Amino acid sequence: MKIAILGSTSQIAKDLILNFYKSTNYDLSLFVRNVELMESWMCNQNLSNQYRVGTYAEFNSDIFYDVIINFVGAGDPAKIQKIEHEIVAITEQYDNMVLEYIKRHNRTKYIFLSSGAVFGGDYQSPVNENTSIDADNSSGSLGRYVVAKQSAEKKHRALTNLSIVDIRVFNYFSHTQDTEARFLISDIVRALKNKEVFNTSSDDVVRDFITPIDFCNLIQSIIDFKPINITVDCYTKLPVSKFDLLLKLKEEFGLQYCINKDTDFINPTGFKLNYYSTNRAAEALGFIPSYTALDGIVEEIKLMQFD
Repeated sequence: MKIAILGSTSQIAKDLILNFYKSTNYDLSLFVRNVELMESWMCNQNLSNQYRVGTYAEFNSDIFYDVIINFVGAGDPAKIQKIEHEIVAITEQYDNMVLEYIKRHNRTKYIFLSSGAVFGGDYQSPVNENTSIDADNSSGSLGRYVVAKQSAEKKHRALTNLSIVDIRVFNYFSHTQDTEARFLISDIVRALKNKEVFNTSSDDVVRDFITPIDFCNLIQSIIDFKPINITVDCYTKLPVSKFDLLLKLKEEFGLQYCINKDTDFINPTGFKLNYYSTNRAAEALGFIPSYTALDGIVEEIKLMQFD
């Protein structure tokens, strides 16, 4: 099976590539902005010469791919802030490139990485199968990021004759993740790594962190399923509250934390009390998660090597 992966230097894409390498014989073509950076990473992972690497300009519409996976875009909240004025144009540019391809090769499956932020709401309650993506958030980096994902999803649903699956990622954690990224979980792990006290607000938010194995399983479910045009939300067996997570990491790894009501975090996509989904549409595709959010995080942290 031939698979093209756009945005292969993203962390979630690199984790998927490693899992594909371990468990499949897929013929991967990796497309990136910086070929040298990707080849350096592949060398460090002992993947040199395993897969083709090219720039986006080298994406050739004459070559047939069974699946195209589009990871292009920013995930780290701090990076979203930096490219907020470009996020809509970047998303549209590469999405349109793939759409033109699959209109020509209509047997190709297209998997697009969307975001739980697409709902644009206040997340006082978790989203579900009836939650609309039509929230109006048109200002600031939040607005641009949400609009980029909303526009792509709406465009995809209109192309009913093509196989397009949008995956909404709410929270993702991997042992290979950059601990300098500004996510809640990255801030926690960075404090653990540096043996520092993690300062946090008194808000007991709830998150559902999918980890690399279950994310790969979700992708595999889509690949194995018949052609379909649908959105699916990432989920695990069970989400976790922040304070349950902190308590578990204290027990398992000795994390020190302090509750401080004045603590502030970078959160360009807005404060989210219950940032996860109860929509289990992916079950119909055969996806069954292996981990709870808490178990997945613990297993990934065990794989991290702290000095």
